[in-house]
Amino acid sequence: MATVPTFDDLFSHCQRSAVHLEMRDGYMRDDPTFLAWCSGTLNLSTHNKTERPWTALMTAVTNRGVVVRRARIVSEPISDYVRFEYDVTPGNVAAGEQVRWLPRRQATDLALPGNDFWLFDETTLLLNHFDGDGNFVDHELITDPRVSEHCAAAFETVWGRSIPHEEYRPA
Repeated sequence: MATVPTFDDLFSHCQRSAVHLEMRDGYMRDDPTFLAWCSGTLNLSTHNKTERPWTALMTAVTNRGVVVRRARIVSEPISDYVRFEYDVTPGNVAAGEQVRWLPRRQATDLALPGNDFWLFDETTLLLNHFDGDGNFVDHELITDPRVSEHCAAAFETVWGRSIPHEEYRPA
């Protein structure tokens, strides 16, 4: 298995585009931000405007002209975790990410990869592996052009069907 670069490294070398496909209804439910949201102690108005490490990275990357797109395939009615993601997404959008949502019922006929992924400049594929409960296991770097092309095509199909964050109203 190839050594996996950090997100900072991947984004610093990225020149044109970074796309992310998310297909799970829950991730890392022990995340402190998610737990604060669950308890009602997360102040969304300040959280979505704060210079979090991720939003700072996205601002820097998109200011360089890199187009960053994230598509989420979600079950409806949405899970609590997806509601949390929806509520914090304005911070991602403000940092320059484009985010869209695709209800899972509209994805039935799509040939999708088995894992969530990031694809950088259409060539560098980073698979995200999670356990059955949505806990992060590891990343896997793939450089096989056939796999990258498959994931790029799947992403573009999802993107074409999905609803921009500003228009999506979760069920």
